[in-house]
Amino acid sequence: MQDDWIVIGKVVAAHGIKGEVRVISYSDFPERFEVPGKRWLSASDRDAPQPVEMLSGRCLPGKTNVYVLRLEGIGDRTAADALRNCSIVVPQSDRPHLEPDEYYVNDLIGCRVFHQLTGKYLGEVSDVIPAGNDLLEVKKEGKTALIPFVEAIAPFVDLAQKRIEVVPPSGLVDELLV
Repeated sequence: MQDDWIVIGKVVAAHGIKGEVRVISYSDFPERFEVPGKRWLSASDRDAPQPVEMLSGRCLPGKTNVYVLRLEGIGDRTAADALRNCSIVVPQSDRPHLEPDEYYVNDLIGCRVFHQLTGKYLGEVSDVIPAGNDLLEVKKEGKTALIPFVEAIAPFVDLAQKRIEVVPPSGLVDELLV
């Protein structure tokens, strides 16, 4: 799939017999699965996304990232089952506005990380792991460190330059400083 699309979820199963689908959300914005409107389905990374109208959506009780959606033109279990493993995508232009000091995970991946006090290159962000506070997975020459992504430790983020500067506590990134 091209870079101009954002994967927001994946169809994992049919739900019931009336054509609803169960979706795992990859988005921090629940309204993407609760507010009706146009979405796109993609069967694979090679296929062009196809538009579909989401008629309704609701979060499954007791789950924070599982939704049940009704899609236009999908009226029975067989049709819903045919959508299993399809990605639900939206155009990059539909990215919600973020507050200052909020970032999209995709924008952080690939950023170069530097020790702010010494200027030493620590590695590149390969993943962002959700935890109590997000953790930047930083890799360099086969070594990995997890750095809490909080302002006290990562006070400088410049997405235009793909640069993050950190002030880690003693011992946190020693394996990357070698």
